[in-house]
Amino acid sequence: MNTIKKYLGIVWIALGPATLFFLVRAALAEIEKHPQLNTKVQWGIFVLIFIPIAIGLVLFGYYAWKGEYADTKD
Repeated sequence: MNTIKKYLGIVWIALGPATLFFLVRAALAEIEKHPQLNTKVQWGIFVLIFIPIAIGLVLFGYYAWKGEYADTKD
């Protein structure tokens, strides 16, 4: 199980920037379709709120990869 946790850390590390990339891409596409101010504000807030979430995913993956969540029987 510890090995699975360790390799899933890589998945979490990759998931953070990937989801942020696709969110920004979707935001730019929606802003291009509807260039009103309310669309820009709405997507800007979505992206700004998701940035710390993406950073948290990367940190969680880093700690999982380093083995911080490993079960150790003392």
